[in-house]
Parts: sequence; structure tokens; C-alpha cells
Amino acid sequence: MAQVAHKDNFKQLVEGPVTVVDFWAPWCGPCKMMAPVMDQLEAEYGDRIKFVKFNIDEDQETATQFKVMSIPSLVLFRDGKAKEKVTGLYPKDRLAHYLERKLSEG
Repeated sequence: MAQVAHKDNFKQLVEGPVTVVDFWAPWCGPCKMMAPVMDQLEAEYGDRIKFVKFNIDEDQETATQFKVMSIPSLVLFRDGKAKEKVTGLYPKDRLAHYLERKLSEG
């Protein structure tokens, strides 16, 4: 299961080679639809990618810092630095393809 980030542990959780942060909110319908997809991706890629969830309702500042204007948004971090953002609801195969590309970029 993805680690849960909040303001106090965010920086620590995004450290590491590759981390994907799922910015979401409990009231967001597409976020609820994306949750099982993210769980499946974590089951497949959890040994190579760290998966983190961040509830934007708990800290708007952090969401704004990473230019999260709509949710769900996935922000890819490399070595603690935000590199890319993907916004919206995507099917598992499309996100898996994206993650494969990002892992091959090293």
C-alpha cells in the first residue's frame, strides 16, 4: 500500500531514485476510480518505484508548490526533485507504459 504523505514527511518520502506521488482528495470521483489502478501499478512496480499518496485537502500549499491545479495528478520525482506531472484519469496500461519509459530513462 502506498505510503501516506503529509506536510511534515513529504520531503523525506519523495527521496529515492523514482517516486510517484498521487495527489488526490476523498471527494474526487476520478481519484476514487484511479485508486485501484494505482494499487495495481504499485503491486507491479513497487520494487522499483516508491508510491506515495497526498491528500490535497490536508495541505493546499504543497499541492500548489508542485502546480497541482486539478486532481488526480501524479508527480514523478527523481532523487527528491519533481520532474513531470500527469493529470487526469488514465487506464492502467497507459500508465504502465509511462512508468516503463521513465524507468528506462534512468
